[in-house]
Amino acid sequence: MRDGFIDRYTGQRLIFPGVLRVLSLLLPRDFPFHPHWRTTETHPAFWELSPTLDHVVPIAFGGADDESNLVTTSMLRNSAKANWTLEELGWKLYPAGRYEDWDGLTAWFREYVAAHEDCLRDRAIARWYRLARP
Repeated sequence: MRDGFIDRYTGQRLIFPGVLRVLSLLLPRDFPFHPHWRTTETHPAFWELSPTLDHVVPIAFGGADDESNLVTTSMLRNSAKANWTLEELGWKLYPAGRYEDWDGLTAWFREYVAAHEDCLRDRAIARWYRLARP
């Protein structure tokens, strides 16, 4: 939320993970998810649009393990970056977004789950719902 659901390595918008899980619940054949993120069984959108944190300067190269060295990126970009530096990859760091401008569909997620409480039977959706509440 701090980076406004913006991938700091590409500048692209990311989506609150609970939204993707709801879509998977509603469309299991067309939008599958595997609990261990198995790439052959998980829709590529989970990798491309799910936000995660990455150390800009890898810890292996002396980067700090604190908020000053963390940025939001997609699971795909995080995996691709691995222990490389931005300079080695030729990447740049995009500015953080503002949650007020793009909330990653978090508000939609809260409204949808509140109106469809049966979604809360899914443990992951229930967990994301607790985290998404204002």
